[in-house]
Amino acid sequence: MKYSAYYVEEINGSFAASVKKLDLNRPQNEFVQIKVSHSSLNYKDALSASGNKGVTRQYPFVPGIDAVGTVNESASNKFSEGDEVIVTGYDMGMNTPGGFGEYICVPESWVVNKPKNLSPLEVMSIGTAGLTAAASVLKITQSSSLHELSTLVSGATGGVGSISVMLLSKLGFEVTALTGKSSSENFLTNIGATHILMRDEYLDTPNKAMNRPLYSNAIDTVGGDILSKMLPQIHPHGVVACCGNVAGIEINTTVFPFILRGISLCGIDSAEAPIEFKSHLWQKFSDEWKLDLSSIIKLTTKDNLNEEIQLILKGGQQGRVVLTHEE
Repeated sequence: MKYSAYYVEEINGSFAASVKKLDLNRPQNEFVQIKVSHSSLNYKDALSASGNKGVTRQYPFVPGIDAVGTVNESASNKFSEGDEVIVTGYDMGMNTPGGFGEYICVPESWVVNKPKNLSPLEVMSIGTAGLTAAASVLKITQSSSLHELSTLVSGATGGVGSISVMLLSKLGFEVTALTGKSSSENFLTNIGATHILMRDEYLDTPNKAMNRPLYSNAIDTVGGDILSKMLPQIHPHGVVACCGNVAGIEINTTVFPFILRGISLCGIDSAEAPIEFKSHLWQKFSDEWKLDLSSIIKLTTKDNLNEEIQLILKGGQQGRVVLTHEE
């Protein structure tokens, strides 16, 4: 049997993608074969699709770190044919063929049951980006009782940032959205941001070892100079949830925010999180944290993925891009 996939190939040192028919393999012991209805586009997917061997070691390859669908064939005692399931992260879409194909075959330990009151489209509107946002918000709500000042969210128009803004707003936080896109003010206001801060203006102000506290807590999705800048601006005993590096992997700081104000810098890794934690977050999204994400998603197909990948690599993507395999 053949299936259709967005297939990235290396040819003479260059990388090119096309939609191709591939052979479908049957699942081995404790694996499940899933017919994928939807996937989503993340920055890591764009890196894999453009030949980044720090993400994907060998090509040809099918990216896609997120997938939702129905179990087609099972060699697992945990899942049966017809089960509606979700797979996000782990090695899928990195070195295990991912959700940009109509079928995936993955270990049972990567799979969770889809909550009944979330549609496949809603699930992939959330995806890894939403799980990362939820884990960041959960870290703040569990570790900090400070809400007097605004919570700062960097990279606020991206997938993680936009869902973070929406979740924080839903939970009653005042949110300052930090962005490099001046055209996105209405977008950010509509999803719950109280204040909009332009990235260039933010970075233009002089760096200090300590600033007066401006924010109770923060979610940083970009790293680099942005994260360096925000640490001295956090209120005593506030929390900074760190979950991205598109602006750089290095930060320049002192120990002062930590030893004089007792702030916490907490790393967030939803991709490799225990499956029980992911299941917990999916249940929250299906219940008290349920969001209407229809205003921030763009639907695409495998044939149109290339242009969306180029856009996200250039930092031009806003909200979430959901790939549908349905005709």
